[in-house]
Amino acid sequence: MSGTTTQPVPSPRTRSWWGWGWEDAHPDDAECAAMGALLPGTLTRPLPVPRVSDLRIADSAVAPPASLAHLVDTDPRQRAAHAMGKAYRDVVRALRGRPGRIPDLVARPTDDREVADLLDWAGERQVAVVPYGGGSSVSGGVEYRGDAHRAVLSLDLTAMDRVLEVDVRGRSARIQAGTLGPSLEDQLRPHGLTLRHFPQSFEFSTLGGWLATRAGGHYATGRTHIDDFVQSLRVVTPAGTSASWRLPASGAGPSPDRLFLGSEGALGVITEAWVRLQERPAHKASASLSFTDFHAALEAVRALAQSDLSPANCRLLDSGEAALSGAAHDGSAVLVLGFESSDGPVTSRLEQAVDLARSHGGRRAADTLSADGAPADAAVSAWRSAFLRMPYLRDGLVRMGAVAETFETAATWDRIPALIEAVRTEVGDAALKATGHPATVNCRLTHVYPDGAAPYFTVLAAGRPGDEVAFWDDLKAVASEVLHRHRATITHHHAVGRDHRPGYDRQRPEPFALALRAAKDALDPRGILNPGVLVD
Repeated sequence: MSGTTTQPVPSPRTRSWWGWGWEDAHPDDAECAAMGALLPGTLTRPLPVPRVSDLRIADSAVAPPASLAHLVDTDPRQRAAHAMGKAYRDVVRALRGRPGRIPDLVARPTDDREVADLLDWAGERQVAVVPYGGGSSVSGGVEYRGDAHRAVLSLDLTAMDRVLEVDVRGRSARIQAGTLGPSLEDQLRPHGLTLRHFPQSFEFSTLGGWLATRAGGHYATGRTHIDDFVQSLRVVTPAGTSASWRLPASGAGPSPDRLFLGSEGALGVITEAWVRLQERPAHKASASLSFTDFHAALEAVRALAQSDLSPANCRLLDSGEAALSGAAHDGSAVLVLGFESSDGPVTSRLEQAVDLARSHGGRRAADTLSADGAPADAAVSAWRSAFLRMPYLRDGLVRMGAVAETFETAATWDRIPALIEAVRTEVGDAALKATGHPATVNCRLTHVYPDGAAPYFTVLAAGRPGDEVAFWDDLKAVASEVLHRHRATITHHHAVGRDHRPGYDRQRPEPFALALRAAKDALDPRGILNPGVLVD
C-alpha cells in the first residue's frame, strides 16, 4: 500500500457564477446572436450577462459561532454562486435577476470533525444545510426552496480535495469527497491508475457529488454508474458518522453504502470513499457508422449491447442530434463506437463491432489516422468537440431567449422505439402550441445495456420572454408524463433533486418511500439536510 501527498493545483481561471464552466469560455454577444438567428422566435439581441452587484442580497440571517467563523464565507459573489446549479431554469433565473433563495452562509470544512460541528450548530439554530460539490447539478439539487428554516448554509466540500491513500496492488484509493474530477485524476496519474469515471460535468463536479447523485459516466457499457466503483463510504450525519467496511463484495444484509448512494445529501454528508481503480488505457480505437433508418440503428445498438464486445462508447445520435453536433448533415443517424484497453490492441474488437453494425444497415465512414497511428474518424471528432462545447452554447442560446435544455431516461428495449417517438411528438406539439414556433426535439442513446438503453433528449425552442421558467416547467411536465406512461425512469443519471421530485414520487414503491422517510427521520431528526430532496 502506498500513500500520496500530491496537492491539487488551483486553476487561475474564474468560474462563472451564473452559467456553465469558465467565464472566458462563454460565447460572446455576436456568437449568441448568430445562434439565435437560426431559431425562429428568439430575441433580436442577447440578454446581458448578469452581475452579482445587480442582485438584491440580504444580510445573513445568522452568524456562526467564533469556533466556526474561520470556515464561513459571506461574500455576496460566493453566496450567489452557491444559490443554484446549472440547469436551464437556473441559468435563465440568473439572467433575469431572480436566482431564488440565496444562502446566508457558505462554509468550507476541511475534515469530518468540522462537518459534524457545522451540522450540530445548524441543527441547534434551525439552519438548512445544502451539501455542495462542484455546483453542476441540473435537477435543482443544490438550492433551497421554501421558507421553513431560519437560514440556509451551503456546505461546500471542495476544501476536502485529496487522494488520501492508494492501494496499488488492490487497485483502489481512499479519496475525499470534495475532489474535483481533474484533480482526482491528476493525483492518481503517478500511480498509473484511473477511476475512469468521466461525466460531461467531469471538470466541474466532485467525487462526493457523483456518489450523492448516482452519476453516470461517459462510458456506454460495463461500469456506467459511479455505484459500480464503490468499495466503502464515510458519511457524517446529525445522528453520527457511518463508516462501512472496505470490501470487494458482501452479502451481509442490505448494503449500508446503497442507503447513501443517490441520497443527494438528504441523509448525510459523504466525506470520503474507497473506490475501485483501473490501469490507464494504452490502446484506443474508434469509428462511426451512419444509418438511413433510425430503427435499424436501434437494432444495431441492441445487438452490440447484447454481444460480449463491451464497447467503451456506443452512442447513437438521431439525425437531428447528428446535425447539431456536426457528425452528419445528410439526414443520417450516426453511431459512434469506441474501444479502449490497458492490456492490448482493440482494433479487432472494433472491427467486429463495425461488422455487426453493418449487418443492420450501417455504413462506415472513411477512416484516417490520428497522430499516434490509431484510427480516427471525422464524425467521432466532431461529436467529441460538440459534447464538450455544448453546455456553453446552451447558455448562449438562453441569452437569446431560447429554451435549450436536455433530459434523460432509461427503459427496456421493448419500450424504447415508442418512447422516443412519443417524446419527440408530444414535447414538440406542446412547444408549438405554446409559442407558435416549431421546436427541435433530438435524441441520442448515451448508455446501452443488454436489457435496455438510456435515451437522452435535447429540446430547442423559442421561449416565452419573461416567462421562460414556467414554459420549460410545462414542457418538462409533458415529458415526465410520457416517461411515466412508458414506465421509463424519471432520471438515468442526473439525480432527482427538486425538479424530478414529482416523477420520483410516482415511480418509487410506497413501502420503500415509507422506509426512506423513516431513515430521514432517524438520521436527520431536525430536518436540516437538503430539505425537499427525495423526501419531506
